[in-house]
Amino acid sequence: MILELKNIDKSFGEKEVLRGVTFSAEGGKAFGLLGRNGAGKTTTIRILMNVFPANGGEVLIDGKPIDYNRIGIGYLPEERGLYPKKLIIDQLTYFAELKGMSKKDAVKSIDYWLDRLAMTEYRNKRLDTLSKGNQQKIQLITALAHDPDIVILDEPFSGLDPVNAMLLKDVVKEQIAKGKIVLFSSHQMSYIEEFCDSIAILNAGKVAISGDLHDIKRNYPRDRLVVRAEDPAPIMEELKDACSLNEKGELLIKLTSAGEKRAMMARLAANFDFDEIRVFEPSLNDIFVEYAGNAPQGE
Repeated sequence: MILELKNIDKSFGEKEVLRGVTFSAEGGKAFGLLGRNGAGKTTTIRILMNVFPANGGEVLIDGKPIDYNRIGIGYLPEERGLYPKKLIIDQLTYFAELKGMSKKDAVKSIDYWLDRLAMTEYRNKRLDTLSKGNQQKIQLITALAHDPDIVILDEPFSGLDPVNAMLLKDVVKEQIAKGKIVLFSSHQMSYIEEFCDSIAILNAGKVAISGDLHDIKRNYPRDRLVVRAEDPAPIMEELKDACSLNEKGELLIKLTSAGEKRAMMARLAANFDFDEIRVFEPSLNDIFVEYAGNAPQGE
């Protein structure tokens, strides 16, 4: 299954929010939709979910307009949307029935997920008696109980301790292994980098860059070296302005061209003591900083 957004435009009055947004996400893989606050992520997600229509463009599944009666979507929002005073089992059942499940099937699925997420003891409790992290897990059940084809996770690890974050990672990997489209929206780049095969970075309502994350990294000019040394001072003294320290205390050496790599490595190996040398490959955080730009605040 392939999800495509093609040339999506959206305006609210005079304000253009999305301008020709185009990207695709594939079943069995995770996709990262990134951007600063105000870049258009939330609007894109809402159009994908059919909350409101686009002014132009198409949302397609396998090349055909998406049929929302046939394609199920599960959504974990960044802002919680459950009822604090209601019993957990009652509202989870209510939301599952809204997604087309019978009450019997809904309760069966909910009990499975309560057990899977170690939440069975809270089944008949009010939501406001739970910690923030456990409320997050209940919200996750609303996104998964109806076994959707597309799972959209907006800041899914917010409020989770390391143990619960690991549990959520396992759940996400299961959804990917089942062939579902999993779409992440997050500012926690480490999670995006861990899960996502492909990304799109929005900047002021446009796609600044998109595609396979590995290919994006490989396409960066390979004209920088990273050197890890116990004492970097002699190398810095030798290379002067071509050399700087990164945030990890490693040396970043700028070459005159990518073809200089081998010669510089040989020169360093012959003259200096170091622990590691490698070609610089940008992190997702580096790519985000470069392409996310100065998006306006608010979506």
